[in-house]
Amino acid sequence: MSRKYKFAEKSGAYFISFAVVNWIDVFTRDNYFWCIIESLDFCRKNKGMEIYGYCIMPSHIHLIFRSSLNDPSGLIRDFKGYTSKKIVKTIEENPQESRKEWMLWMFERAGKKNSNVANRQFWQQHNNPIEIWSLNVFEQKLDYIHNNPVETGFVTDAVDWKYSSARNYGCDDQTVLEIDRN
Repeated sequence: MSRKYKFAEKSGAYFISFAVVNWIDVFTRDNYFWCIIESLDFCRKNKGMEIYGYCIMPSHIHLIFRSSLNDPSGLIRDFKGYTSKKIVKTIEENPQESRKEWMLWMFERAGKKNSNVANRQFWQQHNNPIEIWSLNVFEQKLDYIHNNPVETGFVTDAVDWKYSSARNYGCDDQTVLEIDRN
């Protein structure tokens, strides 16, 4: 990768965002959202990911998480590696995807510009993990995450965005993705 993830405190909680290359609006179909939800759920149940907040937007994801195995960098690397392959395959196999050729071409084009990518690049490689070192920082980042769909005009109330932990906090709704609230 061109830039290393910088997780200074291995056991700490972090706010992190990552985006699709060229900010392509991939997450506009339910099956693409579910690739992310199922992967987050797998990481939570099998890889020591504790999830305190999330929001999946059309072109990017916000996450507040902690690695109980003290390997946040490896956890995010594996998550992004797996989801990039899974989503690209889902796009390739989706007969209803009207933007299929264009998206695959854009991913291939991004991959050719990056010596670390063999074929197609889905996620942008850089991010800026921010350590959650206080309750105030946690609340600020959680509010930012939950209000992202409101600020962009997709919903008028944060709990109405299906793919956000605002539903977990506001309605105690764990149906999309269970989170860790301790």
